Amino acid sequence: MVAESSISDVVYQSKLQEADKLSKARAVNPKLLSQLLIKHVPEYTPKKYKGTLDAYERFDVTVKIGTEFKKESGIQLSKLTDDQVQDLAVLVSQRGVVFLRDQDLTVDQQRDFGRKLADPSYEKGLHTHPAFTEVGSEFGDEISIITSELNEYYLADPEYASRGWHSDITFETTPSNYALLKVIHPSETGGDTLWASGYAAYDKLSPSYRKFLEGLSAYHTSFNEFNGAAAFRQIQLRTDRGGKNQGLTLDAVHPIIRTNPVTGLKSIYVNKNFTKRIIELTKPESDRILEHLFNLVTDNHDIQVRFRWNKNDIAIWDNRSTYHTATLDYGKQFRKGIRVVPLGEIPFFDPKSKSEEEAQSVGK
Repeated sequence: MVAESSISDVVYQSKLQEADKLSKARAVNPKLLSQLLIKHVPEYTPKKYKGTLDAYERFDVTVKIGTEFKKESGIQLSKLTDDQVQDLAVLVSQRGVVFLRDQDLTVDQQRDFGRKLADPSYEKGLHTHPAFTEVGSEFGDEISIITSELNEYYLADPEYASRGWHSDITFETTPSNYALLKVIHPSETGGDTLWASGYAAYDKLSPSYRKFLEGLSAYHTSFNEFNGAAAFRQIQLRTDRGGKNQGLTLDAVHPIIRTNPVTGLKSIYVNKNFTKRIIELTKPESDRILEHLFNLVTDNHDIQVRFRWNKNDIAIWDNRSTYHTATLDYGKQFRKGIRVVPLGEIPFFDPKSKSEEEAQSVGK
């Protein structure tokens, strides 16, 4: 991707004011929000794991989510064949997140691996983060630097730590399918990351509640958060972020229940960080339902997994059916990671898709 040029500060501030006005209007007007919804069910065929990685010993970290390849197995992402990369993608979608220790991927290799993992045709590309990637970055547009230097901004207004639970870039029209994070400088203590399963969260709903939610859509936005983060870093928000992700408003409408095309399974697709309103309901109704759905993730340790980072460890997760959050418990220690976020499909819900429990019962 060619780096976009910064526009003049006067023009940028004018466009920013227009985006702020539109974002505020959309936040209170369901008719405006409904215009953002793209209703479709594409053709897809769930994929099966073919066993090409079975030579590398691995274990499930919990029953519901998380698989780790043992360091002693010798697996290196840089050495995998194309077939093994595609099998890894299926495994990630099935298990939510996969952990690999002490990986030798360079930044360029990580970028290429992200493209290959998400789309063997290389057509969809990678995401350019609106606030974490500045024009002219040494690593290029498609690399997000995750650094403790931003903690000063995020901790300026202390809240519950559970505020951080999210799926990556759900505010985009074309959000992420997978994400790869390599931590190159872990904190000496603390700094764990947690993930939760959207499949398992869906399975906690009653059948009647599932049916009710499957007809609803939600508004996602990050304008205020990332506008603030960009201002804190003294950079401009990025407007050309790959795929259909354009402009400054940083908002989208997606189905509350999403089908993962790799597994064919249903997942709850709202998150505490970016999801603001269910557009078919009144604001009070929406607030109560979203609070319940958020709590399913934050309050249920049985659908979560926690990972302690060492230098050069990599985590790969499926953003369509997991949530994650950093743990900012390491004070002023330095922590740095390199993240690649491939772009996936426009989110959709297929009424014929199954819950994880249903699929497992059929397979028995």
